[in-house]
Amino acid sequence: MSETIGARQAQRHKTRRALLDAALSLLEEQSLGSLGLREVTRVAGVTPTAFYRHFRDTEELGIALVDEALQSLHATVRSTLAASGEAAQRIDTTVDLMAELVREYPAHIRFIVRERHGGVRRVREAVSGQLDAFAREVAERLGADPLGAGWSADDLLMLARLYVDHMVMTVSAYLAAGPDDGEWAAVTRTARRQLRLIHAGRLHWPVGRARPEPDAL
Repeated sequence: MSETIGARQAQRHKTRRALLDAALSLLEEQSLGSLGLREVTRVAGVTPTAFYRHFRDTEELGIALVDEALQSLHATVRSTLAASGEAAQRIDTTVDLMAELVREYPAHIRFIVRERHGGVRRVREAVSGQLDAFAREVAERLGADPLGAGWSADDLLMLARLYVDHMVMTVSAYLAAGPDDGEWAAVTRTARRQLRLIHAGRLHWPVGRARPEPDAL
């Protein structure tokens, strides 16, 4: 009996994986809003009935893809937070991790970048919620860093969101760069300079005293 249950679970997992992979391949050239259920099942090699055993609709499939795609991004965030060494070394490590993420999971990253501001509300909200959770995790780590001493919770979260937005912007730039080594290297240089600029601003942010007015910045 247990072997039968195990075989059924393995087949269920295989079918779900086939549906996710089929959707990812189709989303290379289109948005989730234009993705058809029958199109997905045809590429996956399963019946529409099998689709409904795993997802209620393509929106739910999209949310599953968000969860899967951002697991990889989350691992990169954690690796970035755990990086040690001087600021320049940590910046280089951070950018290298982002580049590696795009090399390993281009379809997942392309999906997140496209659907972050896409037309499917539930999926857009899922991406936003995940990125916000990442920012709060980064803010907590920044607050524990000696450089975060005296920072308000709001300012730490603002800085964390800046880092997360930079990560999304950088992986988008890597995707757009294509296979050309010169273009890829240019993205790397720009990303490192931008992080150095953010770090310089962090070092000089007014902590414990009145902040400058916007027109004085």
